[in-house]
Amino acid sequence: MIQRIQSLYLFVASALMAVTLFAPLARFAGEGSEFRLYAFAFRSLDGAASQPTLYMGVLLAAACALPLVTLFLFRRRLLQIRLCVVEAVLLIGAAVMEGIYYYLGSRIFSGLESHFQGVHAAIALPLVSLVFVWLAARAIFRDEVLVRAADRIR
Repeated sequence: MIQRIQSLYLFVASALMAVTLFAPLARFAGEGSEFRLYAFAFRSLDGAASQPTLYMGVLLAAACALPLVTLFLFRRRLLQIRLCVVEAVLLIGAAVMEGIYYYLGSRIFSGLESHFQGVHAAIALPLVSLVFVWLAARAIFRDEVLVRAADRIR
């Protein structure tokens, strides 16, 4: 299980999504107030949640847990490939949700006279994780082809 390269890819994808769950994704400031976008809410600097982003948080949590589940299904390679495709869809959805919430946050603060908005590096981690999931699916497929070829030789 752990000696396969796809196990490492899936673990890295899960770790990147765990970082995305807890790190700030974007920052919005204007006229003395500053808010940060996290996975489950817009939070002010003192930590109080002002607007929940529950759908994005649930999507990111599912995208964090699915690679770990896929990691332990190492004997069922075709199911692993299907779960990698599901994970890719979740990651694309998470990136779209991050974009939507960033847009909504920027609309709120754009009406102020002096405003600032910026993104943190964690907002791009679902796309980086998507690359690792694709690499894992490709390696799992190669293993499946190798096993089928070995079965044919017998």
